[in-house]
Amino acid sequence: MSVETRDEYVAVGRISGVYGVKGWVKIYSYTRPRQNILNYSPWYLKQGKTFRPVELQDGRLHAGGIVAHLVGCNDRDMARELLNTEILISRQQLPVLDEGFYWADLMECRVLTQDGVDLGQVVQMLETGANDVLVVQQQISGSEPQERLIPFILEDVIISVDLAGNVITVDWDPEF
Repeated sequence: MSVETRDEYVAVGRISGVYGVKGWVKIYSYTRPRQNILNYSPWYLKQGKTFRPVELQDGRLHAGGIVAHLVGCNDRDMARELLNTEILISRQQLPVLDEGFYWADLMECRVLTQDGVDLGQVVQMLETGANDVLVVQQQISGSEPQERLIPFILEDVIISVDLAGNVITVDWDPEF
């Protein structure tokens, strides 16, 4: 996703499975609480380079997860084509925060140590029981990308977050 797209849209979940034979899909929601994803409309589905708005016809909690029916998705085969599609919403649908930031704001930020060593870019956030974790990926020429997991602990590991500059400064050993 480009910076322009990131500024305009926010990922709130993904289609993780099919449910039944009438076009319903299982949703993995990034929102808290999980069912808040059903409060947003329209959704924008991003699959590869395809990006399109869809309308949520119905949705509900089901067996600890979320299931949804999208307008125009009327059978299991259509639902299966949507597997692993990212669900985005317009950033304008989110409440403005007085302080802090959304996880989506951290995506693609450069991560630098206090000494200026570039550790790579944020590619994902993980929620764990103890604390959230930045997944930082760095491309080293001629090899597979190196991935680091950095605990998101403000004022201890995370020294500063500069969203305008797209930089997160960390107290982290570059060799770790």
